[in-house]
Amino acid sequence: MTRDVIVACDFDSAHTLTTFLDLFEDDKPFVKIGMEMFYAGGPQIVREVKNRGHKIFLDLKLHDIPQTVRKTMRVLSQLDVDMTNLHCAGGSTMMKAAIEGLTRSDGTRPLLIGVTQLTSTSQEMLEDELLISQPMPDVVASYAANAQHSGLDGVVCSPLEAQPVHEKLGKSFLTVTPGIRFVDSAADDQRRITTPHQAYELGADMIVVGRPITQATDPVAAYTRCVKEFTR
Repeated sequence: MTRDVIVACDFDSAHTLTTFLDLFEDDKPFVKIGMEMFYAGGPQIVREVKNRGHKIFLDLKLHDIPQTVRKTMRVLSQLDVDMTNLHCAGGSTMMKAAIEGLTRSDGTRPLLIGVTQLTSTSQEMLEDELLISQPMPDVVASYAANAQHSGLDGVVCSPLEAQPVHEKLGKSFLTVTPGIRFVDSAADDQRRITTPHQAYELGADMIVVGRPITQATDPVAAYTRCVKEFTR
């Protein structure tokens, strides 16, 4: 799998998204469409971005009973996205149901990855609010193992956990890592963060970068910087 920078296009309107993408005349970045953008633009915005030539990570983080997730994934499979996700916390039965729903009649499907723990979650939150007493790396590794056993292609984790996941589950099991900030960027609401180059050193396969690119004075330059730091 080629290392890739995914731009998190967390906008509140289709017009804002397409205006942003118009800035990229020469490149066609891999784009993440999350809940905010999907709820604002619906399936049509996914189709429009795909028609523009972009790869799409549809980041809806499904987490429901298995039957509901199976049926929802069946609908999403028709949008021709390249990757989508769910919460590993839904359990193995739900994850297996998601694979069933996402697989089309011809046997093809988008990549499916599982969210382990959000990069806004700290160890203190894990213990005090979620009542999970194990260290964060152990929790992430356990969730990732469940995802692999359920047939998923990889997980969403922080760059700090990418290397342990690969050591336990193999290099071919994808690690998609948000929580990326330039050394001179604000952390915002993220907790477990690294720079693009640190994510590269830690073995992340793909990084998801939002505000450091989308809110930059020159988004194209910020994207180019990110690609250089991550893939050099």
